[in-house]
Amino acid sequence: MDLLQSSYAPDDASSPEEAADDSSPDSSPLRLPSKSAAPAVDDTALALSAAASGSRPLDPSLHLVAFNPTADQLWAPVLGPQHPHAPISSASGNRNHKLGHVEDAAVLPFLFDEQYNTFHRFGYASDPSGLHIVGDAQPQEANPDTVYNLAPSEHKRRRLHAKQEDILDEPMPPEAKNPASEEWILRNKQSPWAGRREGPPAELTVEQRQYAEAHAAKKAEKEARAEGKSEKTEVVVKTTFHGKEERDYQGRSWITPPKDAKATNDHCYIPKRCVHEWVGHTKGVSAIRFFPKYGHLLLSASMDCKIKIWDVLESRTCMRTYMGHSKAVRDISFSNDGTKFLSAGYDRNIQYWDTETGQVISTFSTGKVPYVVKLNPDEDKQHILLAGMSDKKIVQWDMKSGQITQEYDQHLGAVNTITFVDNNRRFVTSSDDKSLRVWEFGIPVVIKYISEPHMHSMPSIALHPNSNWLAAQSLDNQILIYSTKERFQLNKKKRFAGHIVAGYACQVNFSPDGRFVMSGDGEGSCWFWDWKSCRRFKTLKCHNGVCIGCEWHPLETSKVATCGWDGVIKYW
Repeated sequence: MDLLQSSYAPDDASSPEEAADDSSPDSSPLRLPSKSAAPAVDDTALALSAAASGSRPLDPSLHLVAFNPTADQLWAPVLGPQHPHAPISSASGNRNHKLGHVEDAAVLPFLFDEQYNTFHRFGYASDPSGLHIVGDAQPQEANPDTVYNLAPSEHKRRRLHAKQEDILDEPMPPEAKNPASEEWILRNKQSPWAGRREGPPAELTVEQRQYAEAHAAKKAEKEARAEGKSEKTEVVVKTTFHGKEERDYQGRSWITPPKDAKATNDHCYIPKRCVHEWVGHTKGVSAIRFFPKYGHLLLSASMDCKIKIWDVLESRTCMRTYMGHSKAVRDISFSNDGTKFLSAGYDRNIQYWDTETGQVISTFSTGKVPYVVKLNPDEDKQHILLAGMSDKKIVQWDMKSGQITQEYDQHLGAVNTITFVDNNRRFVTSSDDKSLRVWEFGIPVVIKYISEPHMHSMPSIALHPNSNWLAAQSLDNQILIYSTKERFQLNKKKRFAGHIVAGYACQVNFSPDGRFVMSGDGEGSCWFWDWKSCRRFKTLKCHNGVCIGCEWHPLETSKVATCGWDGVIKYW
């Protein structure tokens, strides 16, 4: 009522009479003064937020923010007054640090360490928003270098520059100008280990000189091998004949087989005792081969880099030693008539020897280690050499021209065996890639690929005398049988097990009549199984170490030769 009365009371009325005159119908209508009915609003927070430096509201339509916004920017209204429940900003006096309000920023640890180390190393860093540079950076540097993206040469240049500035700032003592003084050495040293002067070199003792020479030679050889320019050390080929005479009174050579040599019986029998031991190799024997068809001589390859041939029938002594490899000999193989043989060594060389004279006819090499060597069994192709190499290839040479005529390159690991089948029209190879591959001779295309998840590597394969089956020594301690017919299927009914060969390339072989399967093992024994029943027939304890090779005599029906890593060859 008081408000209404004050509204109706004229400002200039001096008496009630004048007021009555104004309220007459002839006078103008009464006008009320403007008055807001809204409650009073405290705009202090809005003024403080507007006064904050750089506080601008975020666009609500943004889905990605390229910088770290402050709490004021996050809570700032797009329009209207400040949110009543918004956190109090630093401008209102809330501080969690002596310099003001400090907020957590989402910075990766690597980025933080990079900027932190850059600031302490070079005196400048980038703020978390990435828009400004803090410190003594050049104004024109939009993207300054950090400690992590500087080149080593730039690090060195800046380090030398800082060192020169320190030297210029410090007064140089007079002894620093003398190169013979310790101060000069400390100021001009090139490495942390150059702080002291080295005295005159003392004379080396004999042992120190030998060690230094050996170390220098080894280092030079390693560098040459790494560059692929190592010069092949030529090994002098030597041979020594140990027999009485190379020819008898009739002029026959010592390798001539006896005329009366023939099979005494069609059936083979298991040997019972050791008849003879050949001891001549100083290291383990890796392979043995009987002379083809007659077996009156036995060829052996050893890890002592030597190849020896032994008399089997008469004197049972070493007849000749062949020395032509600089490293251990891996494999040997006779030609069909036995007058020549091949040898493969870890010195990456394949040598073709004359059995009688001991001369090297030719040498072949691809720069890789040959694991197996084989001549084509056909009489008209005895000049063709196949070698399985450590670089996953099977290389074919023509020994008449000395040229590589074919390369079979499909395996995924080192090639271990080469076995000719199907009247020598095809051959089967095994490799460290745990597979078998069948090839047409002369055509570098796989016609059959055998690989199963359960298969293991097969380092030795032997062909059955009837040429219908292959016996493969599997590294899961069993011998698997594959057919040599068109499909090359695994014969699941035939499996020979019981021996331990895991980790060793023990040789597997057949008796000449095909009745028995035999194999060496890693414990020095020789195992015999019956071919038909697959049952173990007998086990002979042959060697102290690994029994790596075994060969059945081609004519003597109950004679077997074994070799092992103890360097001994035994005849049973």
